Amino acid sequence: MISSLRALPARMRPRFWPIVQTAAAAMAAWGLATLALPDGRPSFASIAAVICLGASYGQRGQRAVQLVAGVVLGICVATVLVALIGTGLVQMGLLVVLAMTAATLLGGGELLTSEAAVSAILLVSLGPGSSPHFTANRILEALIGGGVSLAISSLFFPPDPALLVGRAAQAVFGGLGAALDRLAAALESGDAEGAAAALAAARGLDEPLAEFGEALRTGRETARLAPRRRPVRGELERYGASFAQVDFAIRDTRVLARHALRALRSGEPVPPALPAAVRELGLATWELAGAYERPERCDAAGGHALRAGTLAREATEAGASEDARQAIGQVRSTAVDLRRAASLVAGTAEAADEAPTEDLLAPSG
Repeated sequence: MISSLRALPARMRPRFWPIVQTAAAAMAAWGLATLALPDGRPSFASIAAVICLGASYGQRGQRAVQLVAGVVLGICVATVLVALIGTGLVQMGLLVVLAMTAATLLGGGELLTSEAAVSAILLVSLGPGSSPHFTANRILEALIGGGVSLAISSLFFPPDPALLVGRAAQAVFGGLGAALDRLAAALESGDAEGAAAALAAARGLDEPLAEFGEALRTGRETARLAPRRRPVRGELERYGASFAQVDFAIRDTRVLARHALRALRSGEPVPPALPAAVRELGLATWELAGAYERPERCDAAGGHALRAGTLAREATEAGASEDARQAIGQVRSTAVDLRRAASLVAGTAEAADEAPTEDLLAPSG
C-alpha cells in the first residue's frame, strides 16, 4: 500500500499536462460557445473538445481532423433524427447504426466511425435532460469543441515531437541491441535455440520500425504546424537521415542471425572471434541509441562497429565453414551500417557515404 502511494507522483507526472490541457479545452470550448450561441449551457461543446483532444493527441493533422469530423458527424445525425423518431433504447441502436453507416459511406476510417457512434449515444443520452428540443446549436457546439481541440493539440500546446520520435527510436534500438546480444551469447555457447530466438527477435522489429516511421511523420508535421516546436526540426531530420542506415542494420542482422543459426545447427565449429564481433555490434547499437541526446557517443558507436569489423576479419583468417563465413560477411555489413548511422547522427556523413566498405572498417591511425 505504501509503495503504491509512493508511486503515485511518478504515475501522474507524464499524465498531468494532458489532463490540464483537456480541462483547458473543455473550459475554452464552453466559453466560446457561450459567447457565440444562445444556449446558456453548451455542454456538447465541452464534450466534443474532450473527446477530440483525447483521441487526437499526438496524431497527425489529417487523422485528428478525421476524429473531429466523426464527433461532429455523430452529433449531426443524432440531432436531425432524434427530432424525427424520438429517444429510447431502440432509437439509440438505430442512431448508432445510421451514424456509423454515414461515416463509412463518407470514407471514414475505423476511428472516425467509432467516434460518430459515441457522439450519437452521448447526444441521445444527455440531450433530453438538457433541452426539450434539438436544434442546430448542438452541431455548432460540436464544431466549436472540435476546433478548440485541434487548436490546443496542434498549435498552442502540441506534444513534444522529439520526445515522441525518441521513444519510438529507442524501442527499435532496444530490440536490435537485445537481438545482437542474444545472438552473441548463442554463438559463444553453441546454443542453436538461442540463435533462433535472436532471429525471431530481429524479425519482430518490423512493427517498431513502422511505429517509428509514423512517429517521425507525426513529429515533422507537429514541428511544421506549431511555432513552439519548430526548433526541433533539425533533431528530427537527424533521426530521419540516420534511420535509413539503422533499417539496413536490422536487415543485415536478420541475415547474420540466419547464417549463424545454420552454422550452429550444422555442428561446424564457430570461429572464436565471431561471437565477440557480434557482441561489439550490440555495443555499437547501445551507444548509437544514446548518441541522439549525447552526440559525443557517436565516436564510441563507430569505435565498436570498427572493432566488430576487425574481429570479423580475424574470424575469416582463422578459417570457418561456409555458413560461418556468410555470417562473418554480414557482421561486416552491419558494422558499416552502424558506422554510417553514427556519422549521420554526428553530422559527418559526407565522407562516410562515399567511402568504400574496406575504408570504413580499416583501423584508424
